[in-house]
Amino acid sequence: MSFIEDAKQRAKKNIKTIILPESEDKRVLMAAEKVKKEGFAKIILLGKQEKINEDATKYKVDLSDVEIINPEKYSKREQYAKELYELRKSKGMTLEEAKKLILDPIYFGMMMLKDEKSIADGLVSGACHSTADTLRPALQILKTAPGTKLVSAFFIMCVPDCKYGENGTFVFGDCGLNVNPTADELSEIAISSSESFKCLVQKEPKVAMLSYSTYGSAKSDLTQKVLDATNLAKEKNRELAIDGELQLDSAIVPEIAKSKAPESNIAGNANVLIFPNLDAGNIGYKLVQRLAKAEAYGPLCQGIAKPVNDLSRGCSVEDIVGVVAITAIQAQH
Repeated sequence: MSFIEDAKQRAKKNIKTIILPESEDKRVLMAAEKVKKEGFAKIILLGKQEKINEDATKYKVDLSDVEIINPEKYSKREQYAKELYELRKSKGMTLEEAKKLILDPIYFGMMMLKDEKSIADGLVSGACHSTADTLRPALQILKTAPGTKLVSAFFIMCVPDCKYGENGTFVFGDCGLNVNPTADELSEIAISSSESFKCLVQKEPKVAMLSYSTYGSAKSDLTQKVLDATNLAKEKNRELAIDGELQLDSAIVPEIAKSKAPESNIAGNANVLIFPNLDAGNIGYKLVQRLAKAEAYGPLCQGIAKPVNDLSRGCSVEDIVGVVAITAIQAQH
């Protein structure tokens, strides 16, 4: 069974409700129908009922059992606006601005997630919005999870016919959010990514801190940052299986690891790959996705108080469905 099919089966054991705020996008409507048919999550679409029904007819999509909420007519609209104002007034937001902003489906969706009496458990956006448009309201309203210092992004990469990682499944972090993390931030990304791997893949994480050097084969400020991050992560979580700095081949290829890092318990067996900056992470995941024909789910978020995940604006219907399943699993935890 593939990673995503396994995730759907796990999601069915404890059904969660996921908000899709981008009801104006055809792919989102088709994904909502597919999730409903497969029965692994409940969906809330945000938008005007008439417009959504009109588009559903045009695209021949059955949304008969999908809940649709119009922020303009929702009973808690004024309450959410006042709560948003209270959250942001110290940053200069006025009540009038909050009343206007709450009609934005993404902001409205985040307030639904924050509402302890709401039935919503998670949110997926990004099919037609930038990462900033999704994550800015998440950080403003939901903020970081308890015990978490940094919000970061990761991808689940599923590489076909691959013997490396966890039968071809990896977590890549951070490939979508933090541009040039410090050593301390990189250590936080490593710890969060290991927890995401354990939650979603249900296997023990083996974390490799990637660089262009293995065990001091080259020395620079760049390699020192990765080494410092590795040591910091070990100090923060002494049970974490982590090593670095490691080149990519040393991290995942046992034969290479034997010659470059023979004493490492991680080298050659890594399934969580931590990139030194966003350049490397973004390029790395796209290379694997395009050249190895890997399934790439993300950028997924870790460290936010409630499950919120981003989509690539080039996402397919299946991508959205997959991220909904992953978000449902995160909500279970």
